[in-house]
Amino acid sequence: MATERKILLIGSGFVARPTVEYILRRPENLLTVACRRISHAETLSRSFPRATPISLDVTNEKALDAVVSEHDIVISLIPYILHPYVIKSVIKFKKNMVTTSYVSPTMRSFDAEAKANGLTIMNEIGLDPGIDHLFAVKTINEVHEAGGKIISFISYCGGLPAPEASNNPLGYKFSWSSRGVLLALKNSAKFYQDGEIVEIPDSQLMLSAKPYFIYPAFAFLAYPNRDSTPFREYYNIPEAKTILRGTLRYQGFTNFVKVLVDIGLLDDSEQDYLSPNASEITWKDVLAKVIGISSKDESDLRKNIARKVSEISDEELERIFRGFKWLGLFSDEKVHRKGNLLDTLCATFEEKMQYGEGERDMVILQHKFEIETKSGERETWTSTLLEYGDPNGPSAMAKTVGTPCGIAHNKNGNESLSNDNTSSSYSEDSSNYNHSLSNDNYQMKIFAAIDNDENINESNSDKNKELQRENLKLNFKHSNLIKKETQVEPNIIDIINTFKKYKVNHNKLSKIDIMDLFSK
Repeated sequence: MATERKILLIGSGFVARPTVEYILRRPENLLTVACRRISHAETLSRSFPRATPISLDVTNEKALDAVVSEHDIVISLIPYILHPYVIKSVIKFKKNMVTTSYVSPTMRSFDAEAKANGLTIMNEIGLDPGIDHLFAVKTINEVHEAGGKIISFISYCGGLPAPEASNNPLGYKFSWSSRGVLLALKNSAKFYQDGEIVEIPDSQLMLSAKPYFIYPAFAFLAYPNRDSTPFREYYNIPEAKTILRGTLRYQGFTNFVKVLVDIGLLDDSEQDYLSPNASEITWKDVLAKVIGISSKDESDLRKNIARKVSEISDEELERIFRGFKWLGLFSDEKVHRKGNLLDTLCATFEEKMQYGEGERDMVILQHKFEIETKSGERETWTSTLLEYGDPNGPSAMAKTVGTPCGIAHNKNGNESLSNDNTSSSYSEDSSNYNHSLSNDNYQMKIFAAIDNDENINESNSDKNKELQRENLKLNFKHSNLIKKETQVEPNIIDIINTFKKYKVNHNKLSKIDIMDLFSK
């Protein structure tokens, strides 16, 4: 019987459930779900007998240390600004750790101490960042190994409503933190374009958005995301002339946000009149204060907003004003006072822009590589991921962030990674161990081949499903189908024969189950 393992999960937000589901597939894993509010932890834990909810404030060093010391590994799914509290504690008690967040300068400052203690603090292992790194590094390594060069690398990712659910003025709904979404819109951007560094100030970020074609059915706008220049080094592509990582949104989103930025509604500085203890205030009163007029009349508010906004047509501004009205910003509706304009607006967004019953979200990620082959020929390669959420089930964002995090926890906890740093998923080691996630096309070939084999579709309802999975894992673990050292992929025929051997009905195993086999 496997040794019992105690895992601490800090945070229970939008993406946590798939992480919990993945971790608790293994019967030896015991999970503690820790949140500041015990009710949130209880809600997430309720469906899982081996999950225990607790209340925890990570800024309370004594309380955090007490909990961390009792566990074997820690997963932190809280806002990135709180990760350093957790990192400090895991280093103190020599525990490995996983996050899906970008590595901030403060987090990176712990790198030497993590190395000195032989620890791995694995970061950037969700969707973006995460799966995007794995796809990129895999392809770049293949090109380099074949003697080629990367001339241009462009990557765009978007977490969006499915087209049929994009039914509000922004064409956007929230499957994760609204604050995180809105804060990202205030970032400046920096990237390589034809060998030159291009810098875009935060005030111009939304204006830099351009139409971007992936599939004819989608009307996307794309804009750069933060600083892409370090990825010349991170991805080992010093030869690349263009390197740009960015965000996808539907048409109409960027102009709407530009107006919010121009009039100051994304300001996160404290405002006395928005204090939770302040008097109630309506949205039209807030809007009048923000733009500096005394009148609360809608026509006056519109005129004064228009004076503050530049480079947007009258027709487009009228569409945006209809959106303001839909949000209630011109109305007598009372605001949810959250201390500052950004968080107050977030409260309204989360109230009015959540997914309704039966609605689904969508994740789209595309890398575009301009390649110069060894023979000097130019080629364009694309790698595209399109995933939809399950209506009334896990969102696409939750699945594509939470599942890689769960896999990384398993590898980290079992010391399959080199335990010596504060690492990210664009390291070569990470690309190798997460090969199953970055090899979606191959998995699809396996599924297609299985679907075409009539001899393995027999019903097998009497067998225990978990036992079937374990048999398959054992077969792969003790066979030569996967050679991790050389990254030789399993032969499709061998996969089919394995399914036949254990008489597994493949219709009963999800795609994530198959990924699970390749991650062991």
